Amino acid sequence: MTRTFRDGSSQEWWALEVITGPYGPSKRERVVIATTDPLTLPELTTVYLVANLPAPGSQQAADSELAAASLEEVVRLYGLRMWVEQSYKQVKHALGWSQYQVRSDKAIRRHWQLVCCAFSFCWYHASHPLAPTTEAAPEPLVPEAPSARQVPAHGEGTGEKNQRGKRKATSGVLATSATGGTRMVGAVDHAAALLERLVSTAPTACVATPAQLA
Repeated sequence: MTRTFRDGSSQEWWALEVITGPYGPSKRERVVIATTDPLTLPELTTVYLVANLPAPGSQQAADSELAAASLEEVVRLYGLRMWVEQSYKQVKHALGWSQYQVRSDKAIRRHWQLVCCAFSFCWYHASHPLAPTTEAAPEPLVPEAPSARQVPAHGEGTGEKNQRGKRKATSGVLATSATGGTRMVGAVDHAAALLERLVSTAPTACVATPAQLA
């Protein structure tokens, strides 16, 4: 079988499905051996797989809710595992998912959500560069500083922050809903396009030539 990778390169692989004991194309679990050299079975390029995907045309395929997968398809799907591991590594290290200083499960999940939100804003900004225009740029929304009469009496001269005044002043620049507008940008409005791009750039399916199948 010929495996084609994301960068356009290809490599010849050999695959064998083991039929023994509780394993086989007609059983609930299948054992697949894939390698670049069937004579020496090099350690770094030989994989031993156990899959529960039913074989095409088998009774398991008729009864299972999982899609049937040929021998080549099982090997191709396993090849996607490295991309999953690489993505997890980038999320954990590059995005700082492991750099939280909290202990509770809820706090950790909140940290992940904040990191993903920040990454989404950065990604959106990078994928939507500002187009050159001759129109005058709109004035930035800068909240007006509260006057002395707006400061509560108990806060004057105490050095304490006027949190109530700050909250009221900055609420004008926040979006009130998920609908796109001229205020805070929507970071998830292009999620479908991103997912479509990810699927289209995944490694292509394996192709077996008639000579190799023979």
